[in-house]
Amino acid sequence: MAPPDHRLPAAVDSRHEARTDPRSGVAPVVALMVAVVLGGCGLLRGPEEPAPIPWDSASPPPIAEHVELVDPEPIPMGLPPAPGRYDQDLDVLHYDVEIVIPPENDRVSSRTLIRYVNETRGPHRVTLDFTGLSVEAVMWDGRPLEFSHEDGLLQFEAPGRPGIYDTLQVEVMSRGVPDDGLVMRDNVHGQPAAFADNWPNRARFWFPSNDHPSDPATVSFTVHAPEGLRVVANGLQVGEPEPAPPQVAGGIEGLQTWRWETGVAIPTYLMVIGVADMVVMDQGLAACGQAPASPREDGCVEVTGWAFPPDTAHARVAFSRAAEMVDLYVDLFGPYPYEKLANVQSATRFGGMENASAIFYSEQAIAQGRDIEGTVAHEIVHQWFGNSATPADWAHLWLSEGFATYFGAYFWEHTEGRPALQERLDAARERYLASDVIHRPVVDHEVENLLDLLNRNSYQKGALVLHMLRWVMGDRDFFRGVRSYYQEHAGGNATTDDLQAAMERAHGESLDWFFRQWLHRPGYPVYRTEMSWDEGAGAARVTVRQDQDQAWPTFRMPVEFEFRLDGGVHREVHLVDGREWTRTMSLPGEPTDVRLDPDGWILMERAEDAGDG
Repeated sequence: MAPPDHRLPAAVDSRHEARTDPRSGVAPVVALMVAVVLGGCGLLRGPEEPAPIPWDSASPPPIAEHVELVDPEPIPMGLPPAPGRYDQDLDVLHYDVEIVIPPENDRVSSRTLIRYVNETRGPHRVTLDFTGLSVEAVMWDGRPLEFSHEDGLLQFEAPGRPGIYDTLQVEVMSRGVPDDGLVMRDNVHGQPAAFADNWPNRARFWFPSNDHPSDPATVSFTVHAPEGLRVVANGLQVGEPEPAPPQVAGGIEGLQTWRWETGVAIPTYLMVIGVADMVVMDQGLAACGQAPASPREDGCVEVTGWAFPPDTAHARVAFSRAAEMVDLYVDLFGPYPYEKLANVQSATRFGGMENASAIFYSEQAIAQGRDIEGTVAHEIVHQWFGNSATPADWAHLWLSEGFATYFGAYFWEHTEGRPALQERLDAARERYLASDVIHRPVVDHEVENLLDLLNRNSYQKGALVLHMLRWVMGDRDFFRGVRSYYQEHAGGNATTDDLQAAMERAHGESLDWFFRQWLHRPGYPVYRTEMSWDEGAGAARVTVRQDQDQAWPTFRMPVEFEFRLDGGVHREVHLVDGREWTRTMSLPGEPTDVRLDPDGWILMERAEDAGDG
């Protein structure tokens, strides 16, 4: 994602102060009711999955008539999970979410059905993340289960069946106004809209889930929205919108039903819907022959722009090179992983949010005609890094944001030349050096709120680390390693150790020293250089001291030295290691000055020279 758009309020509160009766206006809706448990071998076995209940034929379960619905207090957004929270055997395979978006952006009604794997035979306890909305019922095989819903967790005992393999059906029904995650408010032009905004663990605010990046799943959405509004979501649209049946509408007139579904598993923080009056613009084809999830016969993905009607001209400009970007990154990383690419003007607390195949961008930025092309490149890189190769835990966020920041900027090296990349990296360096996170490591397990990871370690320093790794490895090994890392972890999870292993294989040497000092320790080197000239030997004696904070590591790096001579310049590279490092270097003449790292590869500061000796 792009960093938060600071022109927006720090948070968008979609909770209505005046609560309405939870049973007024919106009837429960129905969705496919399928949840499967796999056996210990990990292969689908046992009875066939139950036939789905037709989406327009079910009625509310009897329990819904007896339960006094209470909207529980939501937990604060961004809280890290309790230790061991996701150590359970639960492995979600698919979410089926059906939701009514009423015309007044009032209380939603929804049902979520979950197909999952659990290695426990027979009865087992299920824990899902869910907060803020009331729960009408939890169903198993058509029967209501007792459940608890507090402190952001929905828990119940799933009965299971005797035998080696079980086929379970679990359905969760809820109503209410989401406190976060699904933002329901008028858009920048005062028109009704609803957009999901799930990062880092805010999907739990509008549907029950295993809300952690380590558990990707496929998802389908059935959205009943007011006629005249469009619905966008992950994956592909299924059929054309059609009038919602009366039992779904619950007396609300003029609702249309839209269906979207993915064939590729994604983390919950990328599962989104968007509902608004939008114009869809064709912006070309990309990744032709390199998009295995595309339904098109030519193997291309359709690239589209979605914008509010007054903002279509601005959006066309903002997204004009999106297809070109996709093609570049296919060449660098590998096949495009999703069914389409929609670039969507939306409500999001961030400058951009990389939702798989449906990227959301700040509605204000597009309405004001700002130049957001850098954000577009950043979010498109995320389709590979972050979305497909997903950090296994939030502490490794730099594997998403650092990659998107660096390779987003790389688009300008590709199109305009190396100085264009360097200009962007110089700006990143200045932002990092001025930040309040220089005393923390990039891989940071100690944050108290996950949103605190959206910092200049994850973005700017992460990008600069990749640039330095390119310097250490050389272009051939670096790009080969990046491609190998992506292909090994596409569709799954990765840690910083996984990246290190891939880059070491490409480089043929250990890079432990590099990863340890730059990612698991804080800071950067502060180099102080002294030089003296020995006329008889025709050599310069150069001493480099590292004057950084004593709590920071002593950095080991190949450093290029540029000596300025009367007849030009002389450059050579040396591995600088230790708090004080001295070498004698033969030169063609007496230098007037020496400069470290003249091309700006290294994240560093240069101290004033102590003298010429």
